[in-house]
Amino acid sequence: MSTIKITDRLAEELTSHLASGSQDKIFILTDTNTHTQCLPLLQHIPALAHAKELVIHAGDTNKTLEQLSAVWQFLSDNGATRHSLLINVGGGMITDLGGFAGATFKRGIRTINIPTTLMASVDASIGGKTGVNFNGLKNEIGAFHFPDAILIDCMFLKTLDRQNILSGYAEMLKHSLLDAKADGSFAAILSFNPDAIEYSELNQMVARSIAVKACIVEEDPMEKGIRKALNLGHTIGHAIESLSFQSPNPLLHGHAVAIGLICELYLSHRLCGFPIEKLRSIAAYIKEYYAPFPLACKHYDALYDLMRHDKKNESDAINFTLIANIGDIRINQIADRRLIELSLDFYQDFFGL
Repeated sequence: MSTIKITDRLAEELTSHLASGSQDKIFILTDTNTHTQCLPLLQHIPALAHAKELVIHAGDTNKTLEQLSAVWQFLSDNGATRHSLLINVGGGMITDLGGFAGATFKRGIRTINIPTTLMASVDASIGGKTGVNFNGLKNEIGAFHFPDAILIDCMFLKTLDRQNILSGYAEMLKHSLLDAKADGSFAAILSFNPDAIEYSELNQMVARSIAVKACIVEEDPMEKGIRKALNLGHTIGHAIESLSFQSPNPLLHGHAVAIGLICELYLSHRLCGFPIEKLRSIAAYIKEYYAPFPLACKHYDALYDLMRHDKKNESDAINFTLIANIGDIRINQIADRRLIELSLDFYQDFFGL
């Protein structure tokens, strides 16, 4: 398992971690945003003086085999060995892509994730899942490869725009629904105002969200059982996200997950008895802060086909993680096409589409 540290002394933590390792060379992967906004905070570290950096274009549409090949080529051209270290500085696209490059180059090199978005901090960088998009499907090619360390400095959150805050917040909302020890945290999640952020409060919520995911991953690192809980909202969410890639304005991952949460909580209500009032309160929160996606019945065939190709399926049926109540998780649930379409209808009706 990875070391996870939330710190306000990122340079010190990274220096200490590098001093304890035995890497022969250090490589850094950034995107066009984190190269200019985040890497300067680390460049004064003496241990990184001779590190080689590769910058790739930002955005999840660049999480491709072509970009993966570019990372492999960069490592090869610069003499990387099995004893080298790759530091991924960025959001979920960078940690997914860089993690998969680390998993596969010379059958595996060590990595460190330094997430710079809320999405990467609470979800994408944690848990060892790596991969790239392929054939129009999210994360279709990938591997489990746990980074040595995940170093999280919440100062990066202050650089994020509203849409990226909301993207990561959807995963925090999901974690709160899975938290059997919620102790009021769910109510706090629904009271968060992304237009008037108290960063000290957000930092505490981030720490709790990370703890929920880390606990689930530690219990089931290879997703044989309870780790499937983390798929809540993602079967429909990934299909919506993949569909949006065909438009000029693809959705950020968390915005698609927010739609998936509404639909899959509707399924949870119908199949597992999830309370309707909680479903409506969550949907109302998402409606207040997340822009509607122009979903229509004409999209249903394409969405259903995308769900059929979801790698979580274990048969021809569509596999879901659902909940009967907050913290009451039901993995490996099956919904037929009619009920799935009713969940999409619920989203359209709730948003007045």
